[in-house]
Amino acid sequence: MENVVITKVDIIKLNLPYKEPFVISLGVIESATNVVIRIHTSDGLTGIGECAPFVTIVGETQETIFELSKQIAQMLKGKDPFAIQDRLFEIDRALCGNYTMKSAFDMALYDLLAKKAQMPLYKLLGGSNTREIFTDMTVSIGPPQKVAKDALDFKKAGFPAIKVKLGTNTTDDVARIKAIREVVGENYPIRIDANQGWDTLTAINTLKALSKYNIEHCEEPIPKWNTIDLQKVRQNSPIAIMADESVFDHHDAFKLASMGACDYFNIKFSKSGGINNALKINAIAEASGIKCQVGCMSESRYALTALMHFVQASKNVVHFDMDSSLMLAEDPVIGGIQYQGKGKWELGEAIGIGADFDADFLRSMESVTV
Repeated sequence: MENVVITKVDIIKLNLPYKEPFVISLGVIESATNVVIRIHTSDGLTGIGECAPFVTIVGETQETIFELSKQIAQMLKGKDPFAIQDRLFEIDRALCGNYTMKSAFDMALYDLLAKKAQMPLYKLLGGSNTREIFTDMTVSIGPPQKVAKDALDFKKAGFPAIKVKLGTNTTDDVARIKAIREVVGENYPIRIDANQGWDTLTAINTLKALSKYNIEHCEEPIPKWNTIDLQKVRQNSPIAIMADESVFDHHDAFKLASMGACDYFNIKFSKSGGINNALKINAIAEASGIKCQVGCMSESRYALTALMHFVQASKNVVHFDMDSSLMLAEDPVIGGIQYQGKGKWELGEAIGIGADFDADFLRSMESVTV
């Protein structure tokens, strides 16, 4: 029997505007500038991956990914697409970092393997499509009146929790949470994310000042390189600490777990390098007694569908921040997870990742085939 090999790879820029600018401590995001990878094989299968770079977090852009992907695609041609560990090892060895780009190839390879196995990806990963998954909704940085209105709107829309972007200064950040708590009530779940915006002392002071507002957890309070002080923040914080930008891959996860630097990990495919590393991060977390959240950058519903498969195979993931596609003005995805309202996502039983992009929409985007 003839061996199946990779025959060509399509690299496509995916540009999707936001409904309104999204503001975090690291900058303003006005549109998703993603990249789609389509890996074709000699037996007629196509595996699809998507990644969402945000340069101030990952150091990658749509342009760098578009160019580097050509090299990776050339390297993969003629090789077995189903030997995922071999292919990912080669990609890792070929270039340092670039986790966002790697995640798109990783996703496409897993899509191929699940299609070859004729099963949904969650089943290939050993999961079952039984958990009901509800996403929170994110409130971007703004004046207290604006963030309070947004928070109340999300509560009225049925989202089970909100995540509020902070990371400016103690006075303004506390004012934002105070205004939100006054309109949503005492018991509505609020999570916060500073995106590395505070220094150590500001983080500790702000978290203590926020303790009376019943906050579930705080993501990445201080710069990601400062893991020693992250440990200090956790020890002095009345609010649970979640590592996000400081945990890119499983090596980071092992280091932070060994230090006792956080209570949670936030796993994002575009940050971790994809599904393979996400599984390793979650395994380290589980072994360390650390629960996980899944998060997103500016992914479309396609990459969120892949994330949902991972969630259904990972019971240690207990928080779900899967709202990026709900902020986008366009949805070119066919199939995939379906939004049911009130924060609820539902995953179908199609094989592979079970989604694709509208062909006409992709034809309108810049692309290259290697």
